[in-house]
Amino acid sequence: MHQTEDKQQNTAFIDGQNLYLGTKEDGWAVDHKRFRIYLKDKYGVLEAYYFLGFISEKEQHLYDKLGEAGFMLIHKEHLPTLRGAKKGNVDSDIIFEVMKKLIDRELIGKVLIVSGDGDYKKLADYLIHKGVFKKILFPNKRFASSLYMDLGREMFDYLGETDIRAKIAYAHT
Repeated sequence: MHQTEDKQQNTAFIDGQNLYLGTKEDGWAVDHKRFRIYLKDKYGVLEAYYFLGFISEKEQHLYDKLGEAGFMLIHKEHLPTLRGAKKGNVDSDIIFEVMKKLIDRELIGKVLIVSGDGDYKKLADYLIHKGVFKKILFPNKRFASSLYMDLGREMFDYLGETDIRAKIAYAHT
């Protein structure tokens, strides 16, 4: 059993496409079950929301695996006629869900964001100001937005670092 950084129960908001593409770019893949355990053990994550682009019947196996691993899936809404042409950009959906939970006082502990996207910088600054920001986890060092570098190293980690990657990478057998 790993030691959590604090006893508080936290909430994770994961940009699924950013996580997938960022780790793929570095030549590895996340084992979602191991990743969910890591989030719980390391950061005390009680609820983990995994945001995905649009629903595709071809990806049902992935959705099932994510659910089995303990992630709550949130899909981007698209008109059926545009699903094939739209990018699965979930940035505004994540920001909306975080703010909604803050306003409705449904936020559990602190917020952990998984993405390298600079679009979450204002959200991170606001959450820090409110005292409810835990950390941002970057899937890929090269594509981690430089906007976050002024937060201080204690506010972010890179999933591709050897010790973290060893705990969450899919082990090919």
